[in-house]
Amino acid sequence: MAYVSQLITDGASTFLKAEYTWVGVFVALFSLIIIFTVEPVLGQFYTTIPFLIGAGTSVLSGYIGMQVAVRANVRTTKLAMESLDGAFKLAFKGGLVLGFTLVGLALLNLMLLIMWYRNEFLVATHGDAAQQAIQRQQQTLHMFEAIAGYGLGGSTVALFGRVGGGIFTKAADVGADLVGKVIENMDEDSI
Repeated sequence: MAYVSQLITDGASTFLKAEYTWVGVFVALFSLIIIFTVEPVLGQFYTTIPFLIGAGTSVLSGYIGMQVAVRANVRTTKLAMESLDGAFKLAFKGGLVLGFTLVGLALLNLMLLIMWYRNEFLVATHGDAAQQAIQRQQQTLHMFEAIAGYGLGGSTVALFGRVGGGIFTKAADVGADLVGKVIENMDEDSI
């Protein structure tokens, strides 16, 4: 079981390395598009920086989630020989890691971005109270428009993970099916 687990771990790491290489190329090219089309002033990277941080958050979360899931799978398999209830609980907890990692890192990074951008965007206003309120509202709007790049970066990488992971999962499923039918001479619905 340890040998097969190591093969799965190596395969998952190889897949992530290949996928994240191409994701990195896409993120770099898309960052250039953001710089030249979205940034209001050339040389300011108020939307590009959150985009890159969001992409990095998604990459890190995906990597942590994959590593934990691969290790949880072998433990779940071992535990399933003794108790299906225990195996289910372990599998469930292993699957929770990605969600908690992503949400925790996302909240941390968004709070840090908001704290940093408050100092950049929310500057002193002038005029009477009504004019100051309008100016503050416009500044806040511009700040959150820039921070929206964070969600774009995270979603972009997550989309690649979803499509690429789905392809990887389907390939593994087809491979296992072929091994069962061709090599082991198992029936279609054999256990």
